[in-house]
Amino acid sequence: MKNKVLLSKSITSLILLILTNTGALFAQSATDISHEYALKAMLAAKEKAEKLDVLVNIAVVDAGANLKAFIRMDDSFLGSIDVAIKKAKTSRYFDINTGDLGRLTQPGGIIYNIELSNDGLMTFPGGVPIKNKEGKIIGAIGVSGGTIDQDHEIATVGSNAIIE
Repeated sequence: MKNKVLLSKSITSLILLILTNTGALFAQSATDISHEYALKAMLAAKEKAEKLDVLVNIAVVDAGANLKAFIRMDDSFLGSIDVAIKKAKTSRYFDINTGDLGRLTQPGGIIYNIELSNDGLMTFPGGVPIKNKEGKIIGAIGVSGGTIDQDHEIATVGSNAIIE
């Protein structure tokens, strides 16, 4: 009987050890964008939008897809606020430019209708991952208010401002 209790305690201890170590081994670790970099990306994007004479909303999210910085340029579309934020989040959720993701979501695409998940995704251009100098994704930027080509160009400038 004593051996059974000892064996049971040993097995329980082993299971607890495995579970606690598994969490540490497989936990998601993320390098997060600092507020300085988030502002740098946002302001670089804003400067590009001004050069293009386009009124946009610009959102920067951190590695966890949480809003880190946002600006609504004067007189930009109110409806683009949510779109810019969702473009940034979508880009971070999948670590891909939203325009590239959009090609996969078309009818017959391998992830058709995915934009209906996660409380709505934006799968057209204007969301770009932000990487640090080591190439790790630390956040994403989303731009909305211009054409999709302008939104993508502006977001790319913002994203690249971190590594320049």
